Amino acid sequence: MEVFNTPNKVIITCNKRLSPYLQQEVEELGYEIKRSFGTGVELYCSVNETIKLNLNLRTASQILYSLKAFDASNPEELYRELMEIEWENLISFDGYFSVTSNVNNETITTPLFANLKVKDAIVDRIKDKKGIRPNTGPDQGRALVHLYWQDDRAEIFLDTSGETLAKHGYRKHPGKAPMLEALATGVVIATKWDGISTFINPMCGSGTLAIEAALFATNRRPGLYRMNYSFMHFIGYDEQVFFQERRVLKDQVNKKNTPTIIASDLSEQAIEIAKMNAKTAGVDHMITFEVCDFEDTTTPEGNGVAVFNPEYGERLGTHAKLEVTYKRMGDYLKQKCKGYRGYVFTGNPDLAKKIGLRASRKTEFYNGKLDCRLLEYELYEGTRDKPKVIYE
Repeated sequence: MEVFNTPNKVIITCNKRLSPYLQQEVEELGYEIKRSFGTGVELYCSVNETIKLNLNLRTASQILYSLKAFDASNPEELYRELMEIEWENLISFDGYFSVTSNVNNETITTPLFANLKVKDAIVDRIKDKKGIRPNTGPDQGRALVHLYWQDDRAEIFLDTSGETLAKHGYRKHPGKAPMLEALATGVVIATKWDGISTFINPMCGSGTLAIEAALFATNRRPGLYRMNYSFMHFIGYDEQVFFQERRVLKDQVNKKNTPTIIASDLSEQAIEIAKMNAKTAGVDHMITFEVCDFEDTTTPEGNGVAVFNPEYGERLGTHAKLEVTYKRMGDYLKQKCKGYRGYVFTGNPDLAKKIGLRASRKTEFYNGKLDCRLLEYELYEGTRDKPKVIYE
């Protein structure tokens, strides 16, 4: 079974509501999408072709290469079908692999049992053919196999990514309640920022939004910060393909584009963490960090975007205090950001009403399991009619 040069069905997953941004990225890389759905897209390509995707995509989570789809009503049928796959030509007998799964079958009470049946089939097949069994365990930094099993239909994949692509590798110091890098990229894209005008991020926390903006502006891709993927641990991997794609990443970085990016936070510790993360990402020279109340954030005249990601008030006793903060955010946008587009990312619609501005657009996201909105405000220089709400 030669998967590196054999095109087959590939599923690229993402967090809920990031699919439109993932689709845009995949198409910009020159791939044809066969199908899109709420948490991903489907295309047709070889494992070698997934290497470019793994290195470039900002909003993806996993890239899964299909090996076989089949009917299986119980664990025994699952095992028999998997024993027919030529695992000895995919995973080295002296190698290591792990299994993940997404299972909804009435005979399975825990996905761990399904994982075990997959492991048993792979190990037994390789031992029958090679006389030695590979090691297996929870480490997803080596070869990774994924099972999707819905009712009586199952599909087995090579997970070419391994550790999730949604983390971009530069954030060694996450800070308090950080926004996932893939989500931050989606937010930056949703603002329609041009990568040239000013980008302001008050209440920046660990700096993820500002850093992702800087990466976006200079075309720095996540593959620059990562040297290990699951595809490297399957039989047939050619490291020259990987290093060629990585050279392309380095060559396409646009170091000449240096837009004004300003990130502020009242917490000196948060700013120190943000600076360390920006340095790891290689964009610390592009971002001006300020320790101050958000109302005192430097706001150059002209145009651009100002993006807030404030607290949502889930904790008891914080709601009343945050009402004042949200009102002050609205005042700051109205008074100091004329000519900009303002954005507030929040999971609390009641607090959002305290901003006191009328949103021209509301884009839906999820932050973990929280239903969130990115609210857009047109901040005109002069007196204008109030913009109509596009999305409620």
